[in-house]
Amino acid sequence: MNRLLVVLLTAIALLATGCGGTGSDSGSAPSASMPPSPSLADGTRESAPADTQATDRKEIVTGHLMITADDPIAVGRQVVTIVEDSGGRVDSVTEQPGISSVLTVRVPADRLEGTIDELRGLGEVTSLTTTRDDVTLQYTDLEARISALQASVDRLRALMESAANTADLIEAENALADRQAELDSLTAQQRYLSDQIDLSTLTVDISAEPRRPDDRDSFWDGVLAGWDNLRSAIGDSIVALGVALPWIVFFLLGAGIVYLIVRLLARIGRRRPGTPGTPAETPDENPKVEADDD
Repeated sequence: MNRLLVVLLTAIALLATGCGGTGSDSGSAPSASMPPSPSLADGTRESAPADTQATDRKEIVTGHLMITADDPIAVGRQVVTIVEDSGGRVDSVTEQPGISSVLTVRVPADRLEGTIDELRGLGEVTSLTTTRDDVTLQYTDLEARISALQASVDRLRALMESAANTADLIEAENALADRQAELDSLTAQQRYLSDQIDLSTLTVDISAEPRRPDDRDSFWDGVLAGWDNLRSAIGDSIVALGVALPWIVFFLLGAGIVYLIVRLLARIGRRRPGTPGTPAETPDENPKVEADDD
């Protein structure tokens, strides 16, 4: 009996030891072979495109370069050659022989600085200003709207092909015409914006005598400056009139009320005989004497 009890206790002890070892091995194995968190790995992969998109900026660059040279016309022609060699174009030229030459040129944005460096060698640079306008959000918004409208246009065309009756076909055609017109307008805006981004605008002002940046170049420049001043003055006058209008209306209404009261009192005074200020009736100083037939 004692032997049987010892055998049973020994068997129970061996089973308990075996289960405990198996549990500890099974619990430690997964922790050793556990792969890295997929969320962290995915986050690391997605951060690179975000940084790449952040650096993709859309900018419109404009500049104004003033140069003093002995022969502005000849230097202006050299400017045309330099701009065309850089892949740009000349939009306008205004020449005054012996006085000045003003050119508006378009230069590829990535070659603007190199082109300006070449233009510096044509004379004495008296002024240089450049302005950068970030239009990244505007360009991205146009892209998104164009993509959405293009998808809508494609769906409407597919709907027209599967239209079951004439009414559905006409309705789809009307909707397609509206969406297509809006799509064409947005596409034109995107083309214009892309042209402004790809080609920087540079005004090259060449003169025989040094000038300040605010000097007038020609009669037309004076006309434009006068027109701007006139528009500004008209705008200020309209604002002043808007400020004074309530007061003007108030005084006109007050003057009208006072006038009506005075007229009313004057009319009442005429109707009452013997009222002070009303002329009294007087008998005729020279009455007619009727001749007596007798």
